[in-house]
Amino acid sequence: MDPYMESHWGDVYHSLIQSIYKIRAILLVCVLLPLSALDVQAALRAGAAVVDATPPHLPVLVNGGFFSRSADTVRTPIQCGALVLDDGRERVAIVIADSCMMPRSLLDEAKQLAAARTTIRTNRMLIAATHSHSAPSVFACLGTEADAAYVPILRERLAEAIVVADANLEPVQVGWAVADAAEYTATRRWIRRPDRIGEDPFGNPTVRANMHAAANWDDVTGPSGPEDPALSMVALRAQDGRPVAVLANFSMHYFSDEPLSADYYGLFREGFKRRVADEAGGGETAFVALMSHGCSGDIWLRDYEKPVGSRGEDWTIASYTEGLLEKAWAAYATIRYHDDANLAMAETRLPLRYRVPDKQWLEWAQRIVAAMGDRAPKDTTEVYAREQVLLHQWQSTQVVIQALRIGDIAIATTPTETYALTGLKIKFQSPLPRTMVLDLANGGDGYIPPPEQHVLGGYNTWPARSAGLEIDAEPKIAEAALQLLEGVAGRPRRPFKQTCGPAAQAVLEARPIAYWRLDEFAGPRAVDASGHHRDAFYESGVVFFLDGPRGDAFCTGGEMNRAAHFAGGRLEARLAGLGDRYSVSLWFWNGMPAEARAMTGWLISRGAVHGSGADGDHLGIGGTAGSPGRLVFASRDQTDGGPIQSGRTEIKRWTWNHAVLVRDGASVRVYLNGNAQPEIETTVGAGSSAASDRLFVGGRCDGHFNWEGRLDEIAVFDRALTAEEIAALTDPYTRSRVAGVGRRMESFDIQRVNASWRP
Repeated sequence: MDPYMESHWGDVYHSLIQSIYKIRAILLVCVLLPLSALDVQAALRAGAAVVDATPPHLPVLVNGGFFSRSADTVRTPIQCGALVLDDGRERVAIVIADSCMMPRSLLDEAKQLAAARTTIRTNRMLIAATHSHSAPSVFACLGTEADAAYVPILRERLAEAIVVADANLEPVQVGWAVADAAEYTATRRWIRRPDRIGEDPFGNPTVRANMHAAANWDDVTGPSGPEDPALSMVALRAQDGRPVAVLANFSMHYFSDEPLSADYYGLFREGFKRRVADEAGGGETAFVALMSHGCSGDIWLRDYEKPVGSRGEDWTIASYTEGLLEKAWAAYATIRYHDDANLAMAETRLPLRYRVPDKQWLEWAQRIVAAMGDRAPKDTTEVYAREQVLLHQWQSTQVVIQALRIGDIAIATTPTETYALTGLKIKFQSPLPRTMVLDLANGGDGYIPPPEQHVLGGYNTWPARSAGLEIDAEPKIAEAALQLLEGVAGRPRRPFKQTCGPAAQAVLEARPIAYWRLDEFAGPRAVDASGHHRDAFYESGVVFFLDGPRGDAFCTGGEMNRAAHFAGGRLEARLAGLGDRYSVSLWFWNGMPAEARAMTGWLISRGAVHGSGADGDHLGIGGTAGSPGRLVFASRDQTDGGPIQSGRTEIKRWTWNHAVLVRDGASVRVYLNGNAQPEIETTVGAGSSAASDRLFVGGRCDGHFNWEGRLDEIAVFDRALTAEEIAALTDPYTRSRVAGVGRRMESFDIQRVNASWRP
């Protein structure tokens, strides 16, 4: 039978079984209760269970590396933990398994086994991996095969966990909590300097961003994406107050334990269970704790924004987990429980293409694979050559995305190693504000960087079973998850719009003709917040949703202000009729050392597209050619195209600063950080920029020495601002706090100043 038809008739069968159970329940209620009670919703019930999935025979293959390895020692048990929830109409199962990645085919088989032993439909089962890199391999990837002897064992244990949990159903209440665990997660993928690009396994210089590149600060310009510091928990307790289970979710990659091990996920579970038992007076407890893997494809525990020696190097897996548990336990104690939660769940299977090699690339790979014969790959070139052959054979696939609602709590899934930004996209737009996102659920389809990250290259983008989906897979999967969330919530998503704090309000009150806050999740459009609909457009080479300047000034309610990081791309706008009297205000964060190149980078440029460097007005930061680390201004009437004049103040790397370029006919003034005295004051040829309607931010009009770092809060005025007006723009965040920078999610009141973390 066709597998899709088989799945369809399976759903019909289980719907019939559920209908029989419901009819029996209704008849029983009719006998025992008045007819009016039929409208009363059944109480939420839940069952929890943990089954041991440790391999009975060793050695066993272990996944998570480029090359094959095996383990013959068990450090911690390998487990499958399950929750089953039932509201009288829907019954759903959630399983979290100690595994690096699990293929969809294996999970579909496990769901069929569990469905045959329960009344739970397969499309009401969610199975996710913890992503432990020290667990047995059931997924063939890179240089490691699936362990053929262990695959059927895990398949049976997954089904068994659902069956046992289903047998433990009892009335429960449900609650939710979020802890701020910012110090336990950080971006591990950093953008490399344009003069220090690395090579990929195919010999091409494509690596503008890579994991752990910031181990040497001199090599990088900044992190390539945001973190998600939220440690979320769904908690269940019995009607008498007895704790039943907790499902935690955190966006941090594995700690890296020796195999065989459940990594920090297992220690977290046992530690949480121990605390619950201790609070109850000690002894054994049936309480079940689950730790799931949040969106952390570009995340690890090492905080490269801190100096060497304070990045978390001293953590052991035990001390790291204990610190995380302290955060979780404090939040757990604040939970308020409800017993009126109903359930809804939806699933879609989304067809996607693989990024397959072209003919020349395929022939290269086939030659290498033919020379290998039957042996395993011995280097990365052989690993990726074999991956190209496999992707060519497969061409396309299906991925599973799900959404589950428990009362006013939402759970979304992705089947991939998803970046933190994607998780934030889903959370911030979810119809329900209490939302967690589990990745590597219902499949193991590898990394899915947002499309703009593919431009920067790096390991996460190299085509393989570990990262082979089409470039647009990320927005497609995120959109599918949001649509499913809308369906289970019965309401539309929340449109994301950054709040308007006093600093943003001051910009708007100054009447700009365009105001780009650069708070987008993705390009190519930078939305004009002024109301004049003068949107600008990002070029490729820009990444999004990084920490911006002073969230407490530009936003409200503790929201983090967001910024874009420029890595070779620019922002381009067309502003007709601007003339030679105009002003541009912006915040900038320089990622390049001042001694790295002739010009550190151009910030603002007005001139013809692809025009010569001297044609127009240009503001930037000087480099080795002159005025290193200081603002410089150049105009077309300067015959050598060099700076007319430079500023006095040395601008420190990786600090937020505010600049305003004022052009008033032949007069040019540049203000820095709200100082009344201009940083640059000079005279140029009258009307020298008036002919161009193009404004570039983050690079010069000819694309020479484009900006490497973050930009934010860009406002354009069709007049020359006065010193008083510029001071008014600065006052909302006060000059004494100009150096302040929001750190991660300010909703958790996390802040740093530049001096505490600049290199």
